[in-house]
Amino acid sequence: MANKTRVLLVDDHAVVRDGYRRLLESLPDLIIVGEAAAAREALDQVRLLKPDVLVLDLGLPDMGGVELIRRLVQRDTDLRILVFTMHREPIFATQALRAGALGYVTKSSPPEVMIDAVYQVAAGHQTISPDIAPELALALLRQPVDPLAQLSPREFEILRLLLDGCSVEDIGTRLSISTKTVQNCHYQIKFKLGVRSDIELTRVALKLGLI
Repeated sequence: MANKTRVLLVDDHAVVRDGYRRLLESLPDLIIVGEAAAAREALDQVRLLKPDVLVLDLGLPDMGGVELIRRLVQRDTDLRILVFTMHREPIFATQALRAGALGYVTKSSPPEVMIDAVYQVAAGHQTISPDIAPELALALLRQPVDPLAQLSPREFEILRLLLDGCSVEDIGTRLSISTKTVQNCHYQIKFKLGVRSDIELTRVALKLGLI
């Protein structure tokens, strides 16, 4: 009998985790080896349980999903990550894929799309849910003129936290980096987006659909 694909679920909503645990456990060749409700818990679980596939929500309480993907891939290049999220905006998918995710599926997708994505990612194939694939393709074509595409995954995560109202100190704590690093990234974000103040930064984010 072939080895089962080991899956770890990461989502801060227990009801959601329970839903896709039931869905995936109904398949004979998949096994759910663990769950995590936060990013740091996920880092520990990956180290201890060594899953083949990580199914990850981007909206976690202690660290953004894009930053978590970046750290996980740095630690384990063999780990295959599938993002399962409410975010339909192409920029979130672009940043997640750039950080190292192999798949991106929205939570509005039918169950069979989610199941197929787990198998595709387990096999090492990139996969995008059909509901955002056309928009993502257009966004990638426009990437040279998309200001947000210039941001690194870490810069994008810091921008997202700034827009959520987090202070420099809060961001440093959540991402386990120094306030100096956050300040430097803040400066680089404004430089890359061509703005001088946080008010202008918010206006650009609104215009680009980030908030």
